Amino acid sequence: MKARLIRGLDNIIPAPAGRVITIGNFDGVHLGHQALLAKVREKAQDLKLPSLVMTFEPQPFEFFAKGKCAPRLTRCREKFCLLTQYGIDQVLVVNFNEQFAAVSADQFTHEILGNALRAKYVMVGDDFRYGHARQGSFATLKEAGKQIGFEVAEMPTVVFSGERVSSTRVRNALLNADHVLAEQLLGRPYAMIGRVVHGDKRGRTLGFPTANIYLHRAETPVHGIYVVRMHGIANKPLPGVANVGTRPAVGGTRSLLEVYLFNFSQEIYGRHVSVEFCEKLRDEEYYPNLELLTEQITKDAAKARHYFEMRGEL
Repeated sequence: MKARLIRGLDNIIPAPAGRVITIGNFDGVHLGHQALLAKVREKAQDLKLPSLVMTFEPQPFEFFAKGKCAPRLTRCREKFCLLTQYGIDQVLVVNFNEQFAAVSADQFTHEILGNALRAKYVMVGDDFRYGHARQGSFATLKEAGKQIGFEVAEMPTVVFSGERVSSTRVRNALLNADHVLAEQLLGRPYAMIGRVVHGDKRGRTLGFPTANIYLHRAETPVHGIYVVRMHGIANKPLPGVANVGTRPAVGGTRSLLEVYLFNFSQEIYGRHVSVEFCEKLRDEEYYPNLELLTEQITKDAAKARHYFEMRGEL
């Protein structure tokens, strides 16, 4: 069952019996997040109440950094799809603006958690902070819960290979092209979703027609040429090779994901797809002419084909 999306505090749906709630950015929805979501889902089932994730757009660190921050692992739509996949009933997306940033810890617990959301049980990570200037902590949340009438629980840190699982660690794994570690931390291969759109058709003239996906991101956590699988078109993932970035070889400036699928020729404009990043081949480069560019694309495609042939997928 798909989760219900609630856009903003003004659209909160009444829940007289209350809710089981967790709060955070959930960027990437990694193993630590998944463990927290599982506990929330289990508690909601025990209490026969809906589970709700409160998250933010933009994310608080993005708001305060004014755009000068690390790239996200997941856009809002991707995050919502993942939260649905992990069994959450409702996702509240709060507009993190100057007004919300000024909300005190006391206002947050009484007016939002207590009055608006009717919290009965709140579970948060061990590093949780809230309210203006990060006044609130787990201890203050627990004390507020006693006053208002909701129980508060803490989710301990999830560790993998001796280190804390975090969005930053996933991001660094992708930056270092360590897709094995990224998959281990996420519990699934890293992927991005989007809609296939019309491009400049340049790939066709080079003999490599591509599915073009605008990423709607200023920055992406992956850059360069990758072996990929595309999900959402056929009854099995389709193998291919992709470029993600601004395409300096053809004077591009807008962040774009271009995927060349092997042995595929259908029209898929308008389709929502998920592109799984399997292995990085190289960084983006500038080429002085189309002949050199075509020669390099041919080499990239051959390497990607070999990757899938070795796995029996081609």
